[in-house]
Amino acid sequence: MDAKKSMRHFYCRDAYWEIFETMASDFAVSVDYLINEAMRHYAKNKGYEFGESAGSQIPTGSTNPPTVEFAINQNNVMPPIPVAGRRATSSGAFSLGAELFSESKPDSAPLTLYIIHEDEKLPIDKDQFIIGRVSKLCDLTIKDANISRKHAAVIKRNGQYYIKDLGSTNGIEYNGMRIDNKRIDEGDIFSLCENQVRFTFK
Repeated sequence: MDAKKSMRHFYCRDAYWEIFETMASDFAVSVDYLINEAMRHYAKNKGYEFGESAGSQIPTGSTNPPTVEFAINQNNVMPPIPVAGRRATSSGAFSLGAELFSESKPDSAPLTLYIIHEDEKLPIDKDQFIIGRVSKLCDLTIKDANISRKHAAVIKRNGQYYIKDLGSTNGIEYNGMRIDNKRIDEGDIFSLCENQVRFTFK
C-alpha cells in the first residue's frame, strides 16, 4: 500500500467530529488516525483492495464498469454502533469507530463468555472489557512491555462478542494474521505479542 500522505480539507458534521475527538482521546490516538482507519475499513468493506491497484479508477466512458466483489465475511465483523453510543461515559467506557460500516444479526442466546490467560479465567460481564498493560485502565492486565496501555477490547453488541484492536502498537493476531476486529466464537485463540488469550462459553 502507498504510505504517502497529503493534507486534505473537508466538511463534516460537528457531531461526527466531536465523536471522533472523544474516541481519539479514549484510544490515545489522533483524529487523523481514526479517520484514515474509518476510510480504509469502509473501502475494504465495499470490496476495494489496497495494493498495487489501489487508487485505480474506472475508465471514463466505460460501458461495462468492473463488478466489485465483496470479500469480507459480514458475520465476523462488528455491527454498526448507534451514534448515541459512541461517546465516552462517566465511567470511562467508550465505543469504537472503525467498524461502523459492517452488519451482523443479533444472537438471541444469552451466554456468558470467559477469557482465559495463563491460569486466569475471567467472565466478560460488561459491554466493554479492556485488555492491556495498565491495571488501572484494564479489566485484564498483561504485564508485558510490548502490550499497549489499552491494547484490545472485548465488545458485546446485539448479543454477540467481538475483539477489537484499540490502535495498539503490536496488534492482535488470529491464525497467524493481524486483524482489527473479529467476532469471537467458541475456543477462539488470539495472540497479543507473545501472549495468548482464549475464549470459551463453557
